[in-house]
Amino acid sequence: MRQKKSENQPEASSARRRLLDAATRLFYEGGIHAVGIDRIIAEAGVAKATFYNHFPSKDDLVVAYLEEIDRLGRAAVAALPKQPPRKAISAIMGRISEAVTAGGWRGCPFLNAAAEYPDPASPVRQAIDARRAWYHDSLENLLAEDGDPAPSVAASLLVALSDGLLQSAYLDGAESVPALVREAVARLLDRR
Repeated sequence: MRQKKSENQPEASSARRRLLDAATRLFYEGGIHAVGIDRIIAEAGVAKATFYNHFPSKDDLVVAYLEEIDRLGRAAVAALPKQPPRKAISAIMGRISEAVTAGGWRGCPFLNAAAEYPDPASPVRQAIDARRAWYHDSLENLLAEDGDPAPSVAASLLVALSDGLLQSAYLDGAESVPALVREAVARLLDRR
């Protein structure tokens, strides 16, 4: 029986990284279901056996893709400077402006994936749900620290606002999003 390569071996890491990079680009550009494994394998320059060595199924690759985006997003939020809760919320929401105005925006990758995976029990939707729970909880904790009387409700409003802004930037254009983010956060936080 052939032993699976360790993630720590450079050859294994390099092939996995190329597969994940190719999938990330292709899934975002064309949609998850529209992109086949053979195309990802060809773009990554690996053998089919190498693909299956790292990802037993396409859904495993999709989960890895979403977890990678989630990991990068969490790291970006963690890297924000320590500041008072309201400023921290504004900075987190301001990341929406940065994302949508950077170019090539095609909508939120999590919302896009959720549209393609309607079953809430699927591993893909569970990865999306984990991201959304972290985002909601992060905002709720900051709102509670700021003394919001209903931090869970306010966090849910901010998540819904985020979803709308992320999709609006794709459908209507990103130019107005930075001003909308600032105005919406100010109105929501100043409502009490």
